[in-house]
Amino acid sequence: MVAAAVIERDGLILVAQRSSGVHAGKWEFPGGKVEAGETPAVALVREIEEEFGVLVEVGRRLAEVEFSVAGRRYLLLAHLASHRQGDYRPVVHSRIDWVAPARLAALDLTPADVPVAMLFAASASITGGTPIRVTLNEGSEVGQ
Repeated sequence: MVAAAVIERDGLILVAQRSSGVHAGKWEFPGGKVEAGETPAVALVREIEEEFGVLVEVGRRLAEVEFSVAGRRYLLLAHLASHRQGDYRPVVHSRIDWVAPARLAALDLTPADVPVAMLFAASASITGGTPIRVTLNEGSEVGQ
């Protein structure tokens, strides 16, 4: 299981550009692996602090996306989050950007992040509602 944070600040959403791996150069919502004994919210607070040196508050779940990497299935849990403290500096990403929700779908995102971005592109509310659940076609692998 992996978790992603859709961090909102002043009406904009944080995206980070991957610096390495199969999807180097693609944009993503920051986050990472949920370790044993962690909740997705605890994992996101830890990951965001490690990757950007800031503290966030994790809110409600926005989406659940099932995908495959090298034949192994994963579940991405995307949560809304808000900035609490610190100045963002990319540690493991090549760069970061704050974009309007309507612009998210136009970015070159990692495949697992596309359904989450589409939620915003469709002008869905980020403050309420039931999380969307998406299963990416098992025949199409998603590299990490």
